[in-house]
Amino acid sequence: MSGTMVLVRHGQSEWNKLNLFTGWKDPGLTEQGVEEAQEGARAIKDYGITFDIAFTSVLKRAEKTCEIILDIIGQSDLETIHDQALNERNYGDLAGLNKDDARAKWGEEQVHIWRRSYDVPPPGDEGESLKDTGARVWPYYMTEILPRVLRGEKVLVAAHGNSLRAMVKILDRLSNDEVTKLNLATGVPMVYRLNADSTVASKEILGDMSGAH
Repeated sequence: MSGTMVLVRHGQSEWNKLNLFTGWKDPGLTEQGVEEAQEGARAIKDYGITFDIAFTSVLKRAEKTCEIILDIIGQSDLETIHDQALNERNYGDLAGLNKDDARAKWGEEQVHIWRRSYDVPPPGDEGESLKDTGARVWPYYMTEILPRVLRGEKVLVAAHGNSLRAMVKILDRLSNDEVTKLNLATGVPMVYRLNADSTVASKEILGDMSGAH
């Protein structure tokens, strides 16, 4: 039997609350975001799983979510690997802009395309589409995270909406169109148990499922 992997999207950030495009910018969690991380942690604790290693991005909203979870489940000293491969999608020139202001500037349809298409990046040299985000997430998942799970380890990944969507695309075998419609709730753990061939044996969503699909 292979191991278990738990994916958690960070709690609400200060910029989520302000309706700003965030991407690689680095705001912290709001009070609600901290509570969401705590609630996710309690769901993991109630589920009865402890971890062998944790992975997170180099952005503090994900790092803090990971820290809160490990503290509540009594594993605050667990080895945690921070890597920018797990960072949120880079929103390029949109980062820091209010989403309503962006719609006023470029139009509702264009902003929707940037936010929800699979392979159209936002403006700016560093802007990433979901496909671009996957292009850095997938190799990291395949080389650093998956081998540990296949060795039977229990792995926590605390990351971001789009970096986790890229992983779920592989795990749930979603089409390009299906993954653009996927919304992951903040602070809600998804528990994957994998078969030896890396396919999914089971998937459970812990706690509040509103917005999880």
